[in-house]
Amino acid sequence: MNQRRNALLKGLAAIAAVIVICISLGRIIGIGSQTLGDIAREHPQPTATPRNEESTESLGNGTPEGTGPGESQGETEDGTQPGENQEAEGNTRPGGESSGSTPSDVADSRDPSYDIQNTPASGGDVMTDNLQNMTENDGLLSLPGLALNGEFMADARITWEEGFYYEPLSQGLADYITGVSYPKDLEKPAIAVSDLCYIHVLYNDFEGNPAEGELICNQAIAQDLVEIFHELYKAEYQIEKIRLIDAYGGDDDLSMADNNSSCFNYRVVSGSSSLSRHAYGLAIDINPLYNPYITYNKDQTIHVSPEAGEDYADRSKSFPYKIDEEDLCYRLFKEHGFTWGGDWNSCKDYQHFQKTP
Repeated sequence: MNQRRNALLKGLAAIAAVIVICISLGRIIGIGSQTLGDIAREHPQPTATPRNEESTESLGNGTPEGTGPGESQGETEDGTQPGENQEAEGNTRPGGESSGSTPSDVADSRDPSYDIQNTPASGGDVMTDNLQNMTENDGLLSLPGLALNGEFMADARITWEEGFYYEPLSQGLADYITGVSYPKDLEKPAIAVSDLCYIHVLYNDFEGNPAEGELICNQAIAQDLVEIFHELYKAEYQIEKIRLIDAYGGDDDLSMADNNSSCFNYRVVSGSSSLSRHAYGLAIDINPLYNPYITYNKDQTIHVSPEAGEDYADRSKSFPYKIDEEDLCYRLFKEHGFTWGGDWNSCKDYQHFQKTP
């Protein structure tokens, strides 16, 4: 009897062991049979939201305020200009050769909500890309000001006619000119960057083709310049090129020799401590190769600048691109209150127009 009971207990224990083993195997097999979808639902991955690469906002929303040069730089009664008697012979400039910093007097006119440090695509990066994308002409970037200002200053832009407008300098453009046409380390420059304007114009080149040009000038004459250049453009008046003098390293001689028409360049007159009117952005030179600057020496000789313009020093000759009192360019600048270097007594600067606000 006992033997039969023991055999029965052993049988039941064996059955129980089989059941336990089957349950365990079932669990193992169940886990192994999960689909990828089941596993994904049980272990969801965090969703990554791509960051939007935002473009920079306008660096300024208003026309800068400032003052022009003092009256001590004005004209004398005989028509000669103080400090201009050696105007084109040199291009001494304060500051270094390149710019990596911002002038201390540049007002921060950025939108308060804009943080350039935390913006994925900073204004500097966008402007650098724009600059790199500009087409090159004769090895020089043709319109760096346009590339650097872009649409950043559009809110402060004043348009006279399509293609003719002026606006404050963006931070990128201010950086570009600092150490070249604008002093880098001068403690108290005679003019602040905020007193300057970027000007975009259209003109007809020597082939008669429409072209884009750019200038930096004092804001006091910006409206005059867009009106004058618009009239010149409508009349198909020909100008060879209009580039920022920074394209020539701020070297006035190189710019003139290349017959480049330019305006702002913070420099003193060679041989003196007087600032040129160009240093205030109140003077402009037009087709300088054909309208040279001439000084008269005591030995009755003359000095012509640029040297390549010597063939055009004799104004009794007839040749194209000559500015005289019958020239449209002369008449327009005079109508807007500019004086002409060709009217001076102690020297002649036929390329040069300037205005005292």
